[in-house]
Amino acid sequence: MIRRKRILAHKVCMLAATATSAAFLISYVDYHLHAGVVRFPGHGGARVAYLTMLTSHTILAMVIVPLVIITLVRALKGRFADHKRIARWTLPLWAYVSVTGVLIYIWLFQVYAPITLK
Repeated sequence: MIRRKRILAHKVCMLAATATSAAFLISYVDYHLHAGVVRFPGHGGARVAYLTMLTSHTILAMVIVPLVIITLVRALKGRFADHKRIARWTLPLWAYVSVTGVLIYIWLFQVYAPITLK
């Protein structure tokens, strides 16, 4: 959108994405505060792949929160050169965290039956 000079549309989309992500993060934390620990029941290669994806997802999910905040603040303050520099990292990392989050959910709750410990 920015390359096409659709600045307002870009701003609206990014603010909506940030609000949606914040709402999801709040619901995710609330769920896990009440659900307890959910262990992946798969074995072998599936377990290794799941845990590898979960590890990278978890680390990058912690990193992405401050990156999104910094990126958003720089844009809202009109510091567009600084915004652009960090946004080049924020976007692909945010996309990775989003996609792997969905894949983790599918593996854990759709493909394999969950084992919940309370």
